[in-house]
Amino acid sequence: MSKLPRPPGHHSITPGFAVPNAVRALEFLQRAFDGKVVDRYDGPGGSIAHCEVMLGDSVVMFGDTMPGSEPMPAMLAYYVDDAAAVDAAYERALAAGGTPARPPANQFYGLRSGTVQDPCGNKWTISAVVEDLSREEIQRRMQDMMKG
Repeated sequence: MSKLPRPPGHHSITPGFAVPNAVRALEFLQRAFDGKVVDRYDGPGGSIAHCEVMLGDSVVMFGDTMPGSEPMPAMLAYYVDDAAAVDAAYERALAAGGTPARPPANQFYGLRSGTVQDPCGNKWTISAVVEDLSREEIQRRMQDMMKG
C-alpha cells in the first residue's frame, strides 16, 4: 500500500481554530496576510463550517464554533522574509482590524517579532530571523536579560 501525499501546505501539524463569526477571521487573513482560500465549506446562515487558507507555504484551518462547543482561538507564528516585512505585516494586520498585543522589536533570541490579535481572539506573532545565533549565545543573552 503506497502512502498518499498530504494536500499542499499541510505539514505534520496543521494549526486550526474555531471561533464565532469565522468570516471575520477569513477577511482578516485575506487583508492582513494575503491569505488565499484553498478549501471552504459553508454552513447555514452564512457561517463557515470549514475553511483552509494558505498563508505563505502553510495552511491554517478554521470554522465557526459549532453548537454546544466552546470557541478555541489560537496563538500562531507567522514567519516573513525580513525585519522590514515584519513591520509591514504588523501594520497591515492592524489596518485589517487587528489590535496590537506587542509592537515589533528585535528579540534577544535573534528574531524581530510583533504580535496582533485578530477580531476573533487569535493571536498572530509575525517574525523574521534577523540574527543567526548559537544556542549558547541565546542562553547568555537570556541570562544577561534576567539579571536586569
